[in-house]
Amino acid sequence: MNTLPEYTLQQLALRNGQDKDDIWVAYLGVIYKVNKSRLWRDGKHYEHWAGQDLTEELKDAPHNANVFDKFEAVGLVKDSPHRAKHA
Repeated sequence: MNTLPEYTLQQLALRNGQDKDDIWVAYLGVIYKVNKSRLWRDGKHYEHWAGQDLTEELKDAPHNANVFDKFEAVGLVKDSPHRAKHA
């Protein structure tokens, strides 16, 4: 996974389903493309918005981190403190 490109949080924020066609979210410093999920249509999933790091928010979700297994990893969050802890 180290060959994935790095993106800043500002670049991630542009992939929110509104400004560009891509719908991305990050978890533990890895960026996932969630376009194919009907639950992320228009960049919103319940009270969560795409283009953000959802690491802290997953604690309150009704599912676990395995949900990201079905999505394509497209990048890494540059200088993410979460990635350093879980690399």
